[in-house]
Amino acid sequence: MVDNKCRGMIEDDIYADGCNAAEKIYVEKGEAPEKCGYAENSDTGSRPDTRVELCGITLDNPVMAASGTFGYGYEFAELFDINMLGTFSFKGTTLEPRLGNPTPRIAECSAGLINSIGLQNPGVDKVIEEELPKLDKCLHKKVMANIGGFSVDEYKEVAVRFDDCAQVGWLEVNVSCPNVHGGGIAFGTDPKAAAEVVKAVKSAVKKPVIVKLSPNVTDIASIAEACEDAGADGISMINTMLGMRIDIKTGKPVVANKMGGFSGPAVFPVALRMVYQVYERVDIPIIGIGGISSAEDVIEMMMAGASAVQVGAANLVDPYVCKHIVEALPDTMKKYGIASLKDIIGGAH
Repeated sequence: MVDNKCRGMIEDDIYADGCNAAEKIYVEKGEAPEKCGYAENSDTGSRPDTRVELCGITLDNPVMAASGTFGYGYEFAELFDINMLGTFSFKGTTLEPRLGNPTPRIAECSAGLINSIGLQNPGVDKVIEEELPKLDKCLHKKVMANIGGFSVDEYKEVAVRFDDCAQVGWLEVNVSCPNVHGGGIAFGTDPKAAAEVVKAVKSAVKKPVIVKLSPNVTDIASIAEACEDAGADGISMINTMLGMRIDIKTGKPVVANKMGGFSGPAVFPVALRMVYQVYERVDIPIIGIGGISSAEDVIEMMMAGASAVQVGAANLVDPYVCKHIVEALPDTMKKYGIASLKDIIGGAH
Protein backbone atom coordinates (compact mmCIF):
# COMPACT_ATOMS: atom_id res chain seq x y z
CA MET A 1 0.00 0.00 0.00
CA VAL A 2 2.82 2.39 0.84
CA ASP A 3 4.54 1.81 -2.49
CA ASN A 4 1.42 2.41 -4.59
CA LYS A 5 0.43 5.48 -2.66
CA CYS A 6 3.89 6.99 -2.90
CA ARG A 7 4.15 6.15 -6.58
CA GLY A 8 0.91 8.00 -7.25
CA MET A 9 2.11 10.94 -5.21
CA ILE A 10 5.25 11.30 -7.30
CA GLU A 11 3.82 10.52 -10.74
CA ASP A 12 0.50 12.35 -10.49
CA ASP A 13 0.64 14.95 -7.76
CA ILE A 14 4.13 16.43 -7.62
CA TYR A 15 4.90 19.38 -9.88
CA ALA A 16 8.09 21.23 -10.69
CA ASP A 17 7.31 23.96 -8.20
CA GLY A 18 7.32 21.43 -5.37
CA CYS A 19 3.59 21.65 -4.66
CA ASN A 20 1.17 18.78 -4.74
CA ALA A 21 -1.98 18.75 -6.87
CA ALA A 22 -4.21 20.49 -4.35
CA GLU A 23 -1.67 23.25 -3.82
CA LYS A 24 -1.22 23.69 -7.57
CA ILE A 25 -4.91 24.54 -7.83
CA TYR A 26 -4.40 27.41 -5.38
CA VAL A 27 -1.46 28.69 -7.40
CA GLU A 28 -3.39 28.52 -10.68
CA LYS A 29 -6.25 30.45 -9.09
CA GLY A 30 -3.83 33.12 -7.98
CA GLU A 31 -4.57 32.49 -4.34
CA ALA A 32 -2.19 32.70 -1.40
CA PRO A 33 1.19 31.04 -2.05
CA GLU A 34 1.17 30.11 1.64
CA LYS A 35 -0.99 27.16 0.59
CA CYS A 36 2.25 25.55 -0.55
CA GLY A 37 4.34 25.01 2.56
CA TYR A 38 7.60 25.21 0.65
CA ALA A 39 6.98 27.63 -2.21
CA GLU A 40 9.57 30.29 -2.89
CA ASN A 41 8.99 34.00 -2.40
CA SER A 42 6.18 35.46 -4.45
CA ASP A 43 6.87 38.26 -6.93
CA THR A 44 5.55 40.76 -4.44
CA GLY A 45 8.05 39.62 -1.84
CA SER A 46 5.26 39.33 0.74
CA ARG A 47 6.00 35.73 1.62
CA PRO A 48 8.86 35.22 4.11
CA ASP A 49 11.81 33.26 2.76
CA THR A 50 12.07 29.95 4.63
CA ARG A 51 14.99 28.63 2.59
CA VAL A 52 18.30 27.79 4.25
CA GLU A 53 21.53 26.21 3.10
CA LEU A 54 23.12 23.15 4.65
CA CYS A 55 26.64 22.27 3.51
CA GLY A 56 26.05 23.57 0.00
CA ILE A 57 22.57 22.11 -0.45
CA THR A 58 19.54 24.42 -0.33
CA LEU A 59 16.59 23.34 1.79
CA ASP A 60 13.10 24.74 1.17
CA ASN A 61 12.82 25.16 4.93
CA PRO A 62 14.96 24.22 7.96
CA VAL A 63 12.58 21.58 9.35
CA MET A 64 13.96 18.06 9.35
CA ALA A 65 12.77 14.92 11.12
CA ALA A 66 15.39 13.40 13.39
CA SER A 67 16.89 9.96 13.00
CA GLY A 68 15.05 7.20 14.81
CA THR A 69 11.75 9.06 14.94
CA PHE A 70 10.78 9.02 11.26
CA GLY A 71 11.64 5.50 10.14
CA TYR A 72 12.73 5.47 6.51
CA GLY A 73 10.27 8.19 5.53
CA TYR A 74 7.88 6.16 3.41
CA GLU A 75 5.93 5.18 6.54
CA PHE A 76 5.04 8.85 7.11
CA ALA A 77 4.30 9.35 3.41
CA GLU A 78 1.04 7.49 4.09
CA LEU A 79 0.02 10.47 6.23
CA PHE A 80 1.29 13.53 4.31
CA ASP A 81 3.60 14.60 1.49
CA ILE A 82 7.03 14.34 3.11
CA ASN A 83 8.49 16.52 0.34
CA MET A 84 7.18 19.51 2.26
CA LEU A 85 9.97 18.97 4.82
CA GLY A 86 13.44 20.39 4.39
CA THR A 87 14.51 16.74 4.52
CA PHE A 88 14.94 14.09 7.23
CA SER A 89 17.58 11.82 8.73
CA PHE A 90 16.63 8.17 8.47
CA LYS A 91 17.02 5.48 11.11
CA GLY A 92 20.56 4.97 12.38
CA THR A 93 22.42 2.33 10.36
CA THR A 94 25.31 0.06 11.27
CA LEU A 95 27.44 -2.28 9.16
CA GLU A 96 25.74 -5.46 10.39
CA PRO A 97 22.07 -6.01 11.33
CA ARG A 98 21.22 -5.33 14.98
CA LEU A 99 18.27 -6.60 17.00
CA GLY A 100 18.71 -3.84 19.54
CA ASN A 101 18.38 -3.93 23.31
CA PRO A 102 16.02 -6.20 25.25
CA THR A 103 12.49 -4.96 26.01
CA PRO A 104 11.00 -2.92 27.57
CA ARG A 105 12.86 -0.16 25.75
CA ILE A 106 10.60 2.87 26.24
CA ALA A 107 9.65 4.77 29.39
CA GLU A 108 7.31 7.76 29.37
CA CYS A 109 8.01 10.95 31.29
CA SER A 110 5.87 13.99 32.03
CA ALA A 111 7.89 16.13 29.60
CA GLY A 112 9.44 13.61 27.27
CA LEU A 113 10.45 9.96 27.07
CA ILE A 114 13.36 7.63 27.64
CA ASN A 115 14.38 5.12 25.00
CA SER A 116 16.96 2.37 24.90
CA ILE A 117 16.41 0.93 21.42
CA GLY A 118 20.03 -0.01 20.86
CA LEU A 119 20.39 0.98 17.20
CA GLN A 120 18.04 -1.73 15.94
CA ASN A 121 18.40 -1.80 12.14
CA PRO A 122 18.70 -4.28 9.25
CA GLY A 123 22.29 -3.33 8.39
CA VAL A 124 23.61 -1.04 5.68
CA ASP A 125 23.25 -3.49 2.79
CA LYS A 126 19.54 -4.12 3.46
CA VAL A 127 18.90 -0.40 3.90
CA ILE A 128 20.46 0.34 0.51
CA GLU A 129 18.83 -2.60 -1.26
CA GLU A 130 15.35 -2.51 0.29
CA GLU A 131 14.59 0.67 2.23
CA LEU A 132 16.02 3.40 0.00
CA PRO A 133 14.19 2.18 -3.14
CA LYS A 134 10.90 2.49 -1.22
CA LEU A 135 11.85 5.98 -0.10
CA ASP A 136 12.78 6.95 -3.66
CA LYS A 137 9.11 6.54 -4.64
CA CYS A 138 8.04 9.08 -2.01
CA LEU A 139 10.81 11.65 -1.74
CA HIS A 140 12.34 13.70 -4.54
CA LYS A 141 14.84 15.43 -2.26
CA LYS A 142 18.19 14.43 -0.83
CA VAL A 143 17.96 12.51 2.44
CA MET A 144 20.39 12.39 5.35
CA ALA A 145 21.95 9.03 6.25
CA ASN A 146 22.59 8.54 9.97
CA ILE A 147 25.42 6.09 10.57
CA GLY A 148 26.76 4.33 13.64
CA GLY A 149 29.78 2.16 14.33
CA PHE A 150 31.65 0.35 17.06
CA SER A 151 35.09 0.94 15.56
CA VAL A 152 36.64 3.57 13.33
CA ASP A 153 36.81 1.11 10.46
CA GLU A 154 33.10 0.30 10.82
CA TYR A 155 32.11 3.97 10.64
CA LYS A 156 34.26 4.34 7.54
CA GLU A 157 32.79 1.29 5.80
CA VAL A 158 29.17 2.31 6.38
CA ALA A 159 29.94 5.84 5.21
CA VAL A 160 31.58 4.61 2.02
CA ARG A 161 28.55 2.52 1.09
CA PHE A 162 26.14 5.42 1.56
CA ASP A 163 28.51 7.77 -0.25
CA ASP A 164 27.71 5.86 -3.45
CA CYS A 165 23.93 6.41 -3.03
CA ALA A 166 22.57 9.23 -5.20
CA GLN A 167 19.63 9.73 -2.81
CA VAL A 168 21.90 10.55 0.12
CA GLY A 169 22.90 14.19 0.43
CA TRP A 170 24.68 14.19 3.80
CA LEU A 171 26.25 11.65 6.15
CA GLU A 172 25.26 12.19 9.78
CA VAL A 173 27.84 10.41 11.93
CA ASN A 174 26.51 9.42 15.35
CA VAL A 175 29.56 9.41 17.61
CA SER A 176 27.55 8.32 20.67
CA CYS A 177 28.33 4.68 19.89
CA PRO A 178 30.76 2.85 22.24
CA ASN A 179 34.30 2.26 21.02
CA VAL A 180 34.76 -1.50 21.46
CA HIS A 181 38.50 -1.10 20.97
CA GLY A 182 38.75 1.75 23.43
CA GLY A 183 37.23 0.32 26.59
CA GLY A 184 33.62 0.82 25.55
CA ILE A 185 33.67 4.59 26.04
CA ALA A 186 31.53 6.46 23.49
CA PHE A 187 33.54 8.11 20.72
CA GLY A 188 31.62 11.35 21.27
CA THR A 189 32.80 11.82 24.85
CA ASP A 190 36.46 12.23 23.87
CA PRO A 191 37.64 14.93 21.43
CA LYS A 192 40.49 12.77 20.12
CA ALA A 193 38.27 9.73 19.53
CA ALA A 194 35.59 11.83 17.82
CA ALA A 195 38.21 13.48 15.62
CA GLU A 196 39.63 10.08 14.67
CA VAL A 197 36.22 8.98 13.39
CA VAL A 198 35.78 12.21 11.42
CA LYS A 199 39.21 11.96 9.80
CA ALA A 200 38.62 8.36 8.76
CA VAL A 201 35.20 9.07 7.26
CA LYS A 202 36.25 12.29 5.53
CA SER A 203 39.23 10.54 3.93
CA ALA A 204 36.91 8.05 2.25
CA VAL A 205 33.83 10.00 1.14
CA LYS A 206 32.82 12.98 -0.96
CA LYS A 207 29.49 13.85 0.64
CA PRO A 208 29.27 16.38 3.50
CA VAL A 209 29.94 14.84 6.91
CA ILE A 210 27.83 16.10 9.81
CA VAL A 211 28.79 14.87 13.28
CA LYS A 212 26.01 14.22 15.76
CA LEU A 213 27.24 15.07 19.26
CA SER A 214 26.27 13.67 22.64
CA PRO A 215 25.26 16.12 25.39
CA ASN A 216 26.57 13.75 28.07
CA VAL A 217 29.91 15.54 28.31
CA THR A 218 31.48 18.33 30.31
CA ASP A 219 32.45 20.59 27.39
CA ILE A 220 30.58 19.88 24.16
CA ALA A 221 32.15 22.88 22.42
CA SER A 222 35.65 21.39 22.68
CA ILE A 223 34.42 18.22 21.00
CA ALA A 224 32.75 20.26 18.26
CA GLU A 225 36.03 22.12 17.70
CA ALA A 226 37.94 18.85 17.45
CA CYS A 227 35.47 17.58 14.85
CA GLU A 228 35.76 20.80 12.84
CA ASP A 229 39.55 20.62 12.95
CA ALA A 230 39.34 17.01 11.72
CA GLY A 231 37.36 18.13 8.67
CA ALA A 232 33.69 17.88 9.67
CA ASP A 233 31.38 19.86 7.40
CA GLY A 234 28.73 20.39 10.07
CA ILE A 235 27.52 19.52 13.57
CA SER A 236 24.13 18.17 14.65
CA MET A 237 23.26 18.44 18.32
CA ILE A 238 22.16 17.33 20.73
CA ASN A 239 21.68 13.58 20.84
CA THR A 240 19.63 12.30 23.76
CA MET A 241 20.62 12.93 27.36
CA LEU A 242 21.02 10.05 29.80
CA GLY A 243 18.03 9.36 32.03
CA MET A 244 15.99 6.69 33.73
CA ARG A 245 12.64 5.89 35.35
CA ILE A 246 11.87 3.50 38.21
CA ASP A 247 8.62 1.56 38.56
CA ILE A 248 7.67 2.20 42.18
CA LYS A 249 5.46 -0.91 42.21
CA THR A 250 8.38 -3.21 41.46
CA GLY A 251 11.21 -1.00 42.67
CA LYS A 252 13.10 -1.67 39.44
CA PRO A 253 14.08 0.47 36.43
CA VAL A 254 11.36 0.65 33.78
CA VAL A 255 13.63 -0.04 30.79
CA ALA A 256 15.54 -3.32 30.67
CA ASN A 257 18.81 -1.50 30.06
CA LYS A 258 18.18 0.52 33.25
CA MET A 259 19.08 3.83 31.59
CA GLY A 260 18.35 5.31 28.20
CA GLY A 261 18.24 8.41 26.07
CA PHE A 262 16.04 11.18 27.47
CA SER A 263 14.37 13.43 24.89
CA GLY A 264 11.35 15.70 24.54
CA PRO A 265 10.34 19.27 25.49
CA ALA A 266 12.23 19.15 28.80
CA VAL A 267 15.61 19.05 27.05
CA PHE A 268 14.99 22.09 24.80
CA PRO A 269 16.66 24.67 27.10
CA VAL A 270 19.73 22.44 27.44
CA ALA A 271 19.96 21.86 23.69
CA LEU A 272 19.50 25.58 23.04
CA ARG A 273 22.30 26.44 25.46
CA MET A 274 24.67 23.94 23.87
CA VAL A 275 23.93 25.15 20.33
CA TYR A 276 24.59 28.70 21.52
CA GLN A 277 27.94 27.68 23.02
CA VAL A 278 29.10 25.68 20.02
CA TYR A 279 28.11 28.44 17.56
CA GLU A 280 30.65 30.71 19.25
CA ARG A 281 33.42 28.14 18.83
CA VAL A 282 33.00 26.75 15.30
CA ASP A 283 32.48 28.14 11.80
CA ILE A 284 30.63 25.16 10.31
CA PRO A 285 26.81 24.92 10.22
CA ILE A 286 24.89 23.47 13.16
CA ILE A 287 21.65 21.46 13.10
CA GLY A 288 19.79 22.11 16.36
CA ILE A 289 18.05 19.12 17.94
CA GLY A 290 16.27 18.64 21.25
CA GLY A 291 12.67 19.21 22.31
CA ILE A 292 11.58 21.16 19.22
CA SER A 293 7.82 21.01 18.67
CA SER A 294 6.72 24.39 17.26
CA ALA A 295 7.64 27.08 14.73
CA GLU A 296 8.65 29.32 17.63
CA ASP A 297 11.09 26.65 18.81
CA VAL A 298 12.61 26.57 15.33
CA ILE A 299 13.17 30.32 15.30
CA GLU A 300 14.61 30.33 18.81
CA MET A 301 17.02 27.52 17.96
CA MET A 302 18.14 29.33 14.81
CA MET A 303 18.73 32.53 16.76
CA ALA A 304 21.01 30.48 19.03
CA GLY A 305 23.05 29.50 15.97
CA ALA A 306 21.38 26.62 14.15
CA SER A 307 21.19 26.67 10.35
CA ALA A 308 18.50 23.97 10.42
CA VAL A 309 16.71 21.90 13.03
CA GLN A 310 15.59 18.33 13.59
CA VAL A 311 12.31 17.36 15.23
CA GLY A 312 12.59 14.14 17.21
CA ALA A 313 10.41 12.96 20.09
CA ALA A 314 7.50 15.15 18.99
CA ASN A 315 7.02 12.87 15.96
CA LEU A 316 6.19 10.02 18.31
CA VAL A 317 3.50 12.10 20.01
CA ASP A 318 2.02 13.65 16.87
CA PRO A 319 3.05 12.14 13.51
CA TYR A 320 1.89 15.35 11.79
CA VAL A 321 4.02 17.68 13.91
CA CYS A 322 6.65 18.37 11.22
CA LYS A 323 3.90 19.16 8.72
CA HIS A 324 2.28 21.54 11.18
CA ILE A 325 5.58 23.30 11.94
CA VAL A 326 6.36 23.82 8.24
CA GLU A 327 2.87 25.19 7.62
CA ALA A 328 3.07 27.53 10.62
CA LEU A 329 6.55 28.85 9.88
CA PRO A 330 5.71 31.61 7.34
CA ASP A 331 3.01 33.19 9.52
CA THR A 332 5.23 32.89 12.58
CA MET A 333 8.00 34.67 10.69
CA LYS A 334 5.59 37.45 9.74
CA LYS A 335 4.50 37.73 13.37
CA TYR A 336 8.06 38.49 14.42
CA GLY A 337 8.98 40.56 11.37
CA ILE A 338 11.40 38.01 9.93
CA ALA A 339 11.80 38.30 6.15
CA SER A 340 14.37 35.51 5.74
CA LEU A 341 15.44 32.74 8.08
CA LYS A 342 19.01 33.05 6.85
CA ASP A 343 19.13 36.48 8.49
CA ILE A 344 18.39 35.22 12.01
CA ILE A 345 20.99 32.44 12.26
CA GLY A 346 23.06 33.27 15.33
CA GLY A 347 21.07 36.46 15.84
CA ALA A 348 21.08 36.10 19.63
CA HIS A 349 24.88 36.49 19.78
